[in-house]
Amino acid sequence: MSFRRPSRDGAKPGRSGAPCRVTVCRGCCCGTARKHPGVDHLGQFDRIVDGVGDTGKVRASDCLDVCAQSNVVVVSPSSAGRAAGARPVWLRDVLDEDVTEGIVEWVRAGGPGVVDAPDLVSLFMFSPSRRVRSQLPG
Repeated sequence: MSFRRPSRDGAKPGRSGAPCRVTVCRGCCCGTARKHPGVDHLGQFDRIVDGVGDTGKVRASDCLDVCAQSNVVVVSPSSAGRAAGARPVWLRDVLDEDVTEGIVEWVRAGGPGVVDAPDLVSLFMFSPSRRVRSQLPG
């Protein structure tokens, strides 16, 4: 299964600095019908890309090495969010359309450090080891 990568420049008109970045794990476990049959993994990725639109950047990543938590999505803060002290937020078990939609709405509203995550999305937050966190660029 292949995933398309968005060709958006990621900058929202009227906003300065880097936008939120959403990294969707699509490695050995995340995004596979073998581990999560019945989940439309391509549809989920496309929904995030389309929903985030020009308010952020979305990319698929190889394995983020937290396979027990799959499907994993990492929402990295915008420049404004980082200035407010926010760090990337790791989300586990992102298998449900409502959670996916909550992530999209959160990023469109400004993401980590700018606005609080929706309650539903907050339920899926986790903290991976420092070693794992250090492997995610930026």
